[in-house]
Amino acid sequence: MKRFVIFMLGVAMLAVVAACGKEEDVPTDAALPEPLEVELTVPEQAEANEPVTVSALVMQGNEEVEDATEVEFEIWEEGKKDDSIHVESTNEKKGIYSAETTFEQDGIYHVQVHVTARGMHIMPEKQIQIGEAELAEGDDSESQELGEHGDHHDHGTTEGLAIHFMQPEESKTGSETELMTHVQLEGKALENTNVRYEIADPADEIQWAETEETKPGEYIANYKFPKAGTYKVTIHIENEDLHEHEEHTVEVK
Repeated sequence: MKRFVIFMLGVAMLAVVAACGKEEDVPTDAALPEPLEVELTVPEQAEANEPVTVSALVMQGNEEVEDATEVEFEIWEEGKKDDSIHVESTNEKKGIYSAETTFEQDGIYHVQVHVTARGMHIMPEKQIQIGEAELAEGDDSESQELGEHGDHHDHGTTEGLAIHFMQPEESKTGSETELMTHVQLEGKALENTNVRYEIADPADEIQWAETEETKPGEYIANYKFPKAGTYKVTIHIENEDLHEHEEHTVEVK
């Protein structure tokens, strides 16, 4: 009987050792997803009132991303970011998204593509010369993430800063509306930054909404608009090195 008990204890110890060995073989860290890469294609030069095609190739590692949540082109003339237009893209498959637009007059224009896919966001930017307009000294039509945001910044424009406000699809009084902004600096997510929304109702009464950084460079606040009307939403972005803001409007029903 004693020998049997010793034998059983030995078997149990071997089982425990074997289990520990198996646990050591289990990887403790899950592989991180590869980052998105976007190749923005914009002609260097074109003529006014002629169709211009812009496109973006979206990749994740060696995989062509065909299931992007959003691919939208934002276009504005130099120094007129407030008057930018947004052009939806067509999914051409094989990771290519394209759009066609026209430019009404000569000038230097910025083309920025906003890509949201697989929980990540990226927004490269390039310039295009229309007609006889000339690039200002030091400008580069092939540069990306130029950070031009118009004249409404009281504290100057931070070079390389890119801000993308996700316009809410529908806002109703008394219901929470998600206010989301993506912020990048020199093509990388701007993390650990104080981002707040200054919200002015139709009577210009001000309320503030603090955001939470849910992903690197993604700042979200949930806000209940008290009444219907047009609200001015100003995004304030602050840290030790910058203080910028950008204005948008939200229609509430």
